Amino acid sequence: MRFMILVKADKNTEAGVLPDEKLLTEMGKYNEELLKAGVLLAGEGLPPSSKGARVRFSGGKRTVTDGPFTEAKELIAGFWLWQVKSKEEAIEWVKRCPNPTGTEGEIEIRQVFEAEDFGAELTPELREAEERMRAHLQQSGKP
Repeated sequence: MRFMILVKADKNTEAGVLPDEKLLTEMGKYNEELLKAGVLLAGEGLPPSSKGARVRFSGGKRTVTDGPFTEAKELIAGFWLWQVKSKEEAIEWVKRCPNPTGTEGEIEIRQVFEAEDFGAELTPELREAEERMRAHLQQSGKP
């Protein structure tokens, strides 16, 4: 099972405050543990929402809004993509994580859909196209 682990933003991450050396060291050690355990597929920190944009869809219309966005608690400061056996295992790994903000914070755990989750709607042709894309990504070294 794959899970996306979402590190929620706070006022400091939204202000562009970067982690200090101590937190970078702790996170580096934690990421090494994840890697050695075969859990880590990908992981990155994200710049503040002021550097981002949103695209709103309304039928065929697209509207672009540049950041920053106001609800920091709804924003993401970073993520991991993990391969684990269960949600419970993902929870146990998150509980071992250094506190990413050093103060109050939150990490969200979300399971990633797999092809079989889509049932009959994912036709053999669509499944084959999905498998080709995944094979290409693996060859290029991307998750």
